Amino acid sequence: MKQTGVIREIRCTFDPDTKRGGSQAGRKVKGTIHWVSAHQALPVEVRLYEPLLAESSSSTEGQSQDSQLMLNPSSLQVLSTCLAEISLKHASVGSRFQFERQGYFCLDPDSSEEKLVFNRTVSLRDSWAKFEKK
Repeated sequence: MKQTGVIREIRCTFDPDTKRGGSQAGRKVKGTIHWVSAHQALPVEVRLYEPLLAESSSSTEGQSQDSQLMLNPSSLQVLSTCLAEISLKHASVGSRFQFERQGYFCLDPDSSEEKLVFNRTVSLRDSWAKFEKK
């Protein structure tokens, strides 16, 4: 079978006693899966913002660089095929939400009844970045 990188199946078990990461018996889970049912989900656009400048201003202090060279070309990533819980359908502009494992988002004024747009306002701390540096 050809490997495409697309997840087709997950084998796991569900233990309701550990749904918050541990149990009264002291058993801890190795991972938690968060999901949204694709059949009941709401299609949304998500905008992920990163720092506008590629370098910090302190590292370029005293240098005469063109400000265009310092711009981060990856400062905005638009994800147009995301799925969200149907409960967000009636959210009002400016409403804030935490998207599991992603960060905090608010509903953008660019939203319409056909397509909601969410902007990330705060990302979550990336503990994997520390782990990968080791």
